[in-house]
Amino acid sequence: MAGKTGMMNVTRRAALGMAVGSAVSVAQPANALVSAFTQAIAEKSAQIPALAAFYRARNFEPLWMDAAEGDRRAAFLWALDTALDHGLPRARYDAAEVRAAFRAADNPRAQGLLEVALSEMFVAYATDVSCGVTEPRQIDPGLVLKKPSRDPLETLTGFAGADPHQFIKDLWPASPTYVRLLREKLRLETVREAGGWGPDVRARKLEPGDTGEAVIALRNRLIRMGYMERSVVRSFDATLTSAVRAFQLDHGLTPDSTVGPATLKALNVSVEGRLGQILVGLERQRWMNKPLEKRHILVNLADFYARVIDDGEQSFETVVVVGANDEDRRTPEFSDRMEYLVINPTWHVPRSIATKEYLPVLQEGGASYLRLFQNGAEVSRDGVDFLEFDAETFPFDLKQPPSPGNALGLVKFMFPNRWNIYLHDTPSKSLFGRNVRAFSHGCVRVQRPFELAHHLLAPQQRDPVGFFQATLDTGEETYVYLDQPVGVHIVYWTSWVTPEGRVQFRDDVYGRDRAVLAALEDAGVGLRGDFS
Repeated sequence: MAGKTGMMNVTRRAALGMAVGSAVSVAQPANALVSAFTQAIAEKSAQIPALAAFYRARNFEPLWMDAAEGDRRAAFLWALDTALDHGLPRARYDAAEVRAAFRAADNPRAQGLLEVALSEMFVAYATDVSCGVTEPRQIDPGLVLKKPSRDPLETLTGFAGADPHQFIKDLWPASPTYVRLLREKLRLETVREAGGWGPDVRARKLEPGDTGEAVIALRNRLIRMGYMERSVVRSFDATLTSAVRAFQLDHGLTPDSTVGPATLKALNVSVEGRLGQILVGLERQRWMNKPLEKRHILVNLADFYARVIDDGEQSFETVVVVGANDEDRRTPEFSDRMEYLVINPTWHVPRSIATKEYLPVLQEGGASYLRLFQNGAEVSRDGVDFLEFDAETFPFDLKQPPSPGNALGLVKFMFPNRWNIYLHDTPSKSLFGRNVRAFSHGCVRVQRPFELAHHLLAPQQRDPVGFFQATLDTGEETYVYLDQPVGVHIVYWTSWVTPEGRVQFRDDVYGRDRAVLAALEDAGVGLRGDFS
């Protein structure tokens, strides 16, 4: 969309409160010069179809440059003053430049050109703050989600007929997660300005009972992070043990109160590093700025958890295993709708897995549990010499019939999509005990699949447990359709704040946050203090 050039620039004013920026008065063009003013609007807006349609519909009456529009100008200047709080590009919305432009527009033609430039900038601001600054699909091949969009004409028309301050606030994502991240961003920027969290903790391992300089550094850092009250204790005592455990829980680590390599790595991330994660988190929330279903499943790949949300409240959660950090196995991010469950599923082995992983096993006489199909008909193994085939010439489809040892376990949860991603049970339970659970071929393995099935079936079955078990006991592959499809949102959030106010950070296991942050920086996004 045109609209991110010209005067597109945004300074920061610390503010989640509604401190209105300086109002700018504008002299009404004299009647004799109205034609020059109108002509300038017509010429400038003609370059952008949405703006041309907007101004034609209002007979080229101004939105900004009328003397009666002081409140509208003040509201927009406030939005520009606070845009950096939202992690928007400063270079696109420089409020100081806008104020200077008002002062410099001392003739009708200049005022007409400025009128259209302000509308162009407002459309760009509205799009950035509500839909995101970047294009996810251009950043990483796994970011296949479709971000929301805004119609420029509808945006301007709506703004023209609304309370300007309220309209601007309503542009922000309504998600409580977004608001909590905004607050945490402001808090951490204050911490940064005060010098951060102090020196890194230098040690190989620290555990309860230890003493020394590294323990003191650990104590001091946790105090500055807010996990402990001020103390002069020099030993790894019970208070420090409790603080370490709380830190581990907030960072998705095993809460064993021992400061090993993973905990040390998380402890030593700088304030700037965490602020970078929050900038990415805000952008990801803008990508998700859309109405979510009353019941939906949120799968957070970075957290290795799936959660069912009912009317905004979590009603179920389970540990999951996600795609391994390999180019062709990372789980993509997208939204869909779960339509049905398959109890006692057959595994239709994807061709890439069949040729890369199972063909060598078949050539050695293994994988007897897999059945061969060709053109839809089952083929006997007798007389088949697998050594004759390679990955290109292998002519068979492989299927694993229902069984407790099936790679999909005993139930899978289907939301048909082009990437063939779904949630499913697994016979391989040991991986659920790991901190980092990225091991699958791309699908999401569920630790508590039966309980998830019961939870999803409860609205349509009087006895969901009994129904599920009876169906399972048949041993037959059975499709069970949900009366009301359930939204599924596969996300990758490495930063968020719980409703209880606990700030959560996770590792960037796929490296996607680094790519998103680089794209934001390329667009001109930065932190307070990064700009002169």
